[in-house]
Amino acid sequence: MPNIIRRVAPPGDPALVRRLGFADAVVIGLGAMVGAGVFSAFAPAAAAAGSGLLIGLAIAALVAYCNAISSARLAARYPQSGGTYVYGRERLGGFWGHIAGWSFVVGKTASCAAIALTIGLYAWPDAARAVAVAAVIALTVLNYTGVQKSALLTRVIVTVVCAVLVAVVAVVLGAGDLDAANLAVTSDLVVGGVLQAAGLLFFAFAGYARIATLGEEVRDPARTIPRAILTALGVALVLYALVAVTVLAALGPALASSSAPLADAVQAAGAEGLTPVVRAGAAVAALGSLLALILGVSRTTLAMARDRHLPHALAAVHPRFGSPHRAEVAVGVVVAVLCATVDLRGAIGFSSFAVLLYYAVANAAAWTLGHRVVPALGLAGCLLLAFSLPAASVVTGAAVIAVGAAAYAVRSRR
Repeated sequence: MPNIIRRVAPPGDPALVRRLGFADAVVIGLGAMVGAGVFSAFAPAAAAAGSGLLIGLAIAALVAYCNAISSARLAARYPQSGGTYVYGRERLGGFWGHIAGWSFVVGKTASCAAIALTIGLYAWPDAARAVAVAAVIALTVLNYTGVQKSALLTRVIVTVVCAVLVAVVAVVLGAGDLDAANLAVTSDLVVGGVLQAAGLLFFAFAGYARIATLGEEVRDPARTIPRAILTALGVALVLYALVAVTVLAALGPALASSSAPLADAVQAAGAEGLTPVVRAGAAVAALGSLLALILGVSRTTLAMARDRHLPHALAAVHPRFGSPHRAEVAVGVVVAVLCATVDLRGAIGFSSFAVLLYYAVANAAAWTLGHRVVPALGLAGCLLLAFSLPAASVVTGAAVIAVGAAAYAVRSRR
């Protein structure tokens, strides 16, 4: 297939403006990854994997790395909004592009709701849903006014969150009374549990896709996007590994039942005074993750609307702010409604299933570019982790993806 880059917008549809540099792209990816997942995903993962938590983290990281390599290569070839929706469409055909886009939109919309609820639970537990809805409205308004303002806020949030995580690691490891035996893998290790933990932990790694979905707004995208994806993933992996070792060493088996692992680890280290800072950091992290997620979902919605897989009215770009304002508002409304109805852990499982299918399409698309070892590993890993998730997540996710496939079939007949 010749090395041809598709136009960034079909005739008659306005294109977005390239305003983001390398640092902005890295920060947006980090803002999506180093968010609610690092504060909430380790406990359910530990409940599934037991002493194999670190093995599950390594598997999740390997799959994320393969996905990142595939996404980076594809983003360099197709630097436009939509991410794997575009890659699947261009490399595999319209159906697979639609499945990827549908999986991303529904999966990440559920993620938005889960992360908004995390903000509410940390900031004001007695009014968690109201706080979640307010956060969604505020960030939708911010995104509406342009991506540069969103990138600036994300930069501040990422700085604060990384500082909090480094402080937690330093305080807990510096306590000196940790039990190294908590890090040992015991004989009761269950392979299925480790894979399920990897699938749950993947929820915290998936943020680098936000960089690719913003491809139409990044300067020099063929060079910037691949570098930004790998840089963001590398920084997040180092932080996650440090945090995982810290909380596991501090809490041991108690990690599986912890509702706030980092706060509990700080308390176990005798630094109770740092607990409010950790809780505030978790709320800020979730806020940054939600901001980046809404950006990514709205851009994929824009791309699908351009191809009329979603209402074409959502393809509008604001003449002043240069943002896909109708897509932003539509995503914000749906997420706000979900915040009032969904279960937090159920949303995480459903999101992981849908997003793993999204990356499966990305790896299949990258397979067509040659150099097939990494895409093959990524594709197999995504499918294995997706179907290792809790049964309820698999059944619900498969049903929703089937609805998307049926919608494509109906539209094709018309």
